Amino acid sequence: MSLEGARETRCLGDNPPVRLNAYLARAGVASRRGADELIKAGRVRVNGEPGQLNTFVESRDVVELDGRTLRRQQLAYVLLHKPAGVVTTARDPQGRPTVIDLVRHDARVVPVGRLDADTTGALVLTNDGPLAHRLAHPRYGVEKVYVADVEGRPNAEALRWLAEGVDLDDGRTSPARVRKLAPSRLELTLREGRKHQVKRMCEAVGHPVRRLHRSRHAGITADELAPGEWRALTPAEVTALREATEASRAPS
Repeated sequence: MSLEGARETRCLGDNPPVRLNAYLARAGVASRRGADELIKAGRVRVNGEPGQLNTFVESRDVVELDGRTLRRQQLAYVLLHKPAGVVTTARDPQGRPTVIDLVRHDARVVPVGRLDADTTGALVLTNDGPLAHRLAHPRYGVEKVYVADVEGRPNAEALRWLAEGVDLDDGRTSPARVRKLAPSRLELTLREGRKHQVKRMCEAVGHPVRRLHRSRHAGITADELAPGEWRALTPAEVTALREATEASRAPS
């Protein structure tokens, strides 16, 4: 097997040791927070012994919930073209449709980060907790590319402000790459992940967003999919996601 093939097989098939709550989440029985409660309640045993919050599980270990043996699901990676009007969460108290409703995968996958309900575009879902954390955490500086239709026609000064950094109520934004695609359409490439960041940046320079689309996340695009459609990521794309979190990691 080639080195590249071996790397892709390792990314998709191997099961390295994971914390017990992550094992339970990947087995599809609960979220990590819910798994913590199951562990604290004494309902989980590992190799016949009560599981602890700091227990790590390997592939040869036997994990039981209420006496029933669990099997960890294979790692799964999904790309969704998120449509407008769908919320990026597992369940919504207001009863709105969620991205989980759209992705009918055998594995229990959850979204990486969030897109606003009215924002469309590329959204990765996975049960690979460590990778999801790295993709979403600002420390790793993974690129996200957005196309924004805005009010008015931004001039050169507005573009410069967006590129150099905008003062928001939670601090100045990091430098971004900005391109003008049309008189009222901008492309912004960010390495941060603040809440409503693109909308707040454009509002701050006097051009509120009318429509927002994430065209790429860590170099992967969903534009070949119709809104609401999803597909499994290829082994090469999974490898690219892992490499993106390694290559773009910001200094501590």
